[in-house]
Amino acid sequence: MAFLFMATITALTTQKRNRERVNLFLDGEFAFGLTAAASVGLRIGQIISDTEIAALKDLDEVEKAKNRAVRLISRRSRSVVEIKRNLQKNKYDDHLIEHVIDRLLAANLLDDAAFAEYWVEQRETFKPRSRLALRHELMQKGVSRTVIEAAVDGIDESSAAQRAADKHARRWKDLPENDFRLKLSQYLKRLGFPYDIIRDITKNSWQTLNEGEAFNGNLPDFEGE
Repeated sequence: MAFLFMATITALTTQKRNRERVNLFLDGEFAFGLTAAASVGLRIGQIISDTEIAALKDLDEVEKAKNRAVRLISRRSRSVVEIKRNLQKNKYDDHLIEHVIDRLLAANLLDDAAFAEYWVEQRETFKPRSRLALRHELMQKGVSRTVIEAAVDGIDESSAAQRAADKHARRWKDLPENDFRLKLSQYLKRLGFPYDIIRDITKNSWQTLNEGEAFNGNLPDFEGE
């Protein structure tokens, strides 16, 4: 018959450096730290077995992983895969990670569809991108193709390209027209915009910055750049 170790909780004290953690003392000696959530239900004088001690340690690991994930989500919306990668990087085991992910999904703290919409909205507002570039970024975040397509479906690429161009065109406004359009076209191409949109935007941007100066009709073909 296996020997069952028993110990008595002799103190529960809040940690000075982290008020969200509690020090657990067993039989008069410090045993280990717990999150405040994991310590709920414990009391001084309570006798616990080695099985219960192991369960407390497991619960503490779950709470620490969950709290880490929540802190990440509080800074900005995250995809499921982003949270998994971060927890894996911090050496949490896969079973624990799946448990934490399930809890976050159930609490609606993780939602890839909402994340994809957030990502596209932020890009549209601050750093316009093509659908191609946004698809690539969201795939890198581990979002499924179906969710990605729903998120990028309503993007007006011509409008996005114009807004992206507006942010950078003035830095090249003193260049000759050919050089201006080449620089701007290369920039827009890096953002994934198609050639026909780039052609129109570079032409319009030059004319806008130069008070509607007529298109000279003798510009290089940027398609291969």
